[in-house]
Amino acid sequence: MQPDDIAAIFDQQAAGYDRQAQRREPIENALRFLLEAVFAGLPSNAHVLCVGSGTGSEAIALAQRFPHWRFTLVEPSAGMVEVCRQKLIDAGLVERCHVQLGYLESLSPAQQFDGATCFLVSQFITDRLARQKFFRQIAQRLKPSGILASSDLVFDTGALGYDASLALWHRITTQTEPTPEHLDRLKKTYATDVAVMSMVELAQIVQAGGFDEPLPFFQAGLVQAWCATKAR
Repeated sequence: MQPDDIAAIFDQQAAGYDRQAQRREPIENALRFLLEAVFAGLPSNAHVLCVGSGTGSEAIALAQRFPHWRFTLVEPSAGMVEVCRQKLIDAGLVERCHVQLGYLESLSPAQQFDGATCFLVSQFITDRLARQKFFRQIAQRLKPSGILASSDLVFDTGALGYDASLALWHRITTQTEPTPEHLDRLKKTYATDVAVMSMVELAQIVQAGGFDEPLPFFQAGLVQAWCATKAR
């Protein structure tokens, strides 16, 4: 899937995205709870980069937990940016958050961050070298020993349990029983439009992109989160 196609899809989903994501709210709340521990060592005045920030949920949660942190949010969907900015205004956080419409390339490499988040983003980069470049662009914008916290749909698609895991994930995200047709369609989507891969494969890409070996710290269904320190 091309970047502009992804942005267009999220433009269409922006107005109702948070409502549709309510089924995943317990998962996202647990992930944000653990994220506080992952970022606990950052400076009291940390500047955090949120890549593919969507409607700004993780930035808002972190900003409320760490009142002296600043945030730069970068998001290619204009619809998502519009919703995000309004949420930041409503939460009284707009003065600590800069929202940038665009991709990582729109940020100056000279601007350095203490930490970064990247939730359910890199999975849409289906070319392995492009995904490696994506992580390298994040690493280049982190200070020495900066920390990236990321999540994606992660699974060994060649494993015997993949079909069963897909069925479970369908139940989690839709609260309905999947039909064989549902599972076949989901498997095709994850094979073409989303780069679902094992954590072993993903770790190789992350390390080639300029990070130390990633440390998984959360999993729920197919969603796996990990953190990694910028390589020296």
